[in-house]
Amino acid sequence: MSSLQALALRCILPGFDGTTAPEWVRRRAAEGLGGVVLFARNVDTPDQLRRLVESLHAERPELVVAIDEEGGEVTRLEAKTGSSYPGNLALGYAGDVRLTREVAAAIGADLAAVGIDLNLAPVADVNTDPRNPIIGARSFGADAGAVAAHTAAWVQGLQGAGVAACAKHFPGHGDTSVDSHVALPVAGEDPHVRALEPFRAAIAAGARAIMSAHIVVPALDQAPATISARIMTGMLRDELGFGGLAVSDGLEMRGLAGDHDVAEAAVLALAAGCDALVVGGGLRDEQVVLDITNAVAQALEEGRLSEPRLAEAASRLDRVKVVGATQEAERGAAREAARRAICAEGDVHVEGEASVVQMPSPSSIAAGDIPWGMTEALVGRGVLVTEKSGRFVITVRDLHRQPDNQRTVDALLRRHPDAIVVEMGVPLHRPAQARAYIATHGSARVCAEAAAERMTAR
Repeated sequence: MSSLQALALRCILPGFDGTTAPEWVRRRAAEGLGGVVLFARNVDTPDQLRRLVESLHAERPELVVAIDEEGGEVTRLEAKTGSSYPGNLALGYAGDVRLTREVAAAIGADLAAVGIDLNLAPVADVNTDPRNPIIGARSFGADAGAVAAHTAAWVQGLQGAGVAACAKHFPGHGDTSVDSHVALPVAGEDPHVRALEPFRAAIAAGARAIMSAHIVVPALDQAPATISARIMTGMLRDELGFGGLAVSDGLEMRGLAGDHDVAEAAVLALAAGCDALVVGGGLRDEQVVLDITNAVAQALEEGRLSEPRLAEAASRLDRVKVVGATQEAERGAAREAARRAICAEGDVHVEGEASVVQMPSPSSIAAGDIPWGMTEALVGRGVLVTEKSGRFVITVRDLHRQPDNQRTVDALLRRHPDAIVVEMGVPLHRPAQARAYIATHGSARVCAEAAAERMTAR
């Protein structure tokens, strides 16, 4: 491996399969690989995860181990059960930055306990387009000032626990109606109007990293933000004064890879100002690492990328880790926030038995197939869930984006006028016929438990 390839290797954060590190990952880590990104497929139990991270750090202590642990809809640690922490929308609705800080600190304590260095959170996007299929309940809300305050609190809480925060998706994925995992979204509004405010707050709070968005912002550039020097250098560095680690979103996502292969996208991202290259959501073998290192080395030889730029990128990844106070995860704030995020209208009481209908709502690619719904939470409160008797409970998620489900729910309400509708996504469509309605502001397990608690309270 040449010295240029070794420098390129220090900027890559790949993913891999399995709950133990493959031989190629350990070998590349020892050779100077910048880091790895863990997914739910890499997590079984806390003890297993801790051993996995220890084995990676044993190859090179400086290796950065990253994960997406937002709470709410996006969890890797609790992908099998749903998160015991409310997501951003619930925290935003609860409206208490103290709770947000404490929830983030508890998530940080969980991550620090297993050795995670970098959490690819929080989402700092202002969710201004109700059609948004990928941000939604992952955002603190639609008010830029409130989103900024909660973003800063989340960063402070997480980093106080010793895990670096990464605010995303710069310069703002909230004003879009397309998922960048599957296509290239276009933001209609200049980020200066609203979207930049939370990122300014994250930077002021000391966020160690900022993640790019695979979106086009016509007010700024025609190139996707990840590969736009105007955005990743001119705006993030020069205008906002950010000196930390700029992280690319997954390079194989269709929002970027639709027009560029992954290796070329990596070169363009580095040239634009990204420092850490994330790959592994789809492509997760050694070949993608080889392709990127070779492409970067070739771009250096051809003069399309400079060695000082590459060295700068690698050095920023080396400095991303933080040191925080050792602490136990305290879930009291999570339960309190979930309770305060419950908005109930009408008679929502359930006693003895309930018949639960859950409308289909596919999970986003970012979240993966995480269990959600009210059945287990109601059973946990002593309710007998049957198919034919008891209070009718209709569970939905993001009903505003699902016209077919809206029609089905309306038909169910005509047959069961006393049914309780439980909205576990963004509550933008309240069925007019619903006499009893609950909005949880998120589908995390703790949000379902808070709703069940409210429904069974005496």
